[in-house]
Amino acid sequence: MIKISLRQLEILQAVARHGNFSRASEALHLTQPAVSMQMKQLENLLGMPLFEYAGKRISLTQAGDATLRSAEAVIRELNNLEQSLASLKGLQGGTLTVAAVSTASVFAARLMAMFRTLHPDVQVSLNVVNRETSLRHLFENACDLALMGTPPEGLALVAQPFMDNPLVIIAAAGHPLSKTRPIPLDRLLDEPLVVREPASGTRIALENFFIEHRLAFKPAMEMNKNEAIKQAAEAGLGVGLVSLHTVQAELASGQLCILDVEGLPLRRQWFLVQREGKRLSPAAQAFAELVLTRAAQVLSHSTRPARPCRDEPG
Repeated sequence: MIKISLRQLEILQAVARHGNFSRASEALHLTQPAVSMQMKQLENLLGMPLFEYAGKRISLTQAGDATLRSAEAVIRELNNLEQSLASLKGLQGGTLTVAAVSTASVFAARLMAMFRTLHPDVQVSLNVVNRETSLRHLFENACDLALMGTPPEGLALVAQPFMDNPLVIIAAAGHPLSKTRPIPLDRLLDEPLVVREPASGTRIALENFFIEHRLAFKPAMEMNKNEAIKQAAEAGLGVGLVSLHTVQAELASGQLCILDVEGLPLRRQWFLVQREGKRLSPAAQAFAELVLTRAAQVLSHSTRPARPCRDEPG
């Protein structure tokens, strides 16, 4: 029997995912020589090369690809074992790890707080990341569940909608367009548009909206955080598309307002997402039930209906 360690299989996964030893070592918090040594030992154990080299880029050989598939199966079964053992403990212990995109961070934190009150013995962790990272966490089994906008099609995911997610155009209070109702969509092209990075769900939604109306999508600035978009809009640098749920405080204080643009808000939904075939622990199952049944209730305590900019103060 080949004496391969679990750590070697995990390192192989990381190298295959990142395409070189350097990035894999950073992801695993190891030194690059340690990663290289482990992979060399694995190749010696198997008696075949696992990698092909093209400059700094690494790809798997046929033997490497076969080993990777087996590594993924082993790690998947070990994760299933962990969940099965957690099931024997019920909700008297165990862990729960949730990934949430930044636009969902406010109500995700509220849901986690409610869950923690209901199940104080469960160790909970909330990771606020972008859409691309949340998807990676799901496939790497780094989280049990994810809260995000519409996930991409064609992936092995199970997604359940649980709450509306209206997307609105925001501007600084007193913006010249605040007195126009409704604002023609093509008029919006004359304003500097501040948007999220290309992998963001809100960015993709806006791009598709422009495509549907046969308009050129020409953002003036890209931001990787919703807070940055809000600050840019407040400073008068442009107008931006955000989830209504992220601007409640700024609307209430009068720092920002919603422009009454034709065709908006964009009607989207929040989804509870898990990897297809993943066996949820009792803690993850309980959290999923909480999200699906009580998310709207949690959010209703901290939001108010959307309204366009007003001409007069108040």
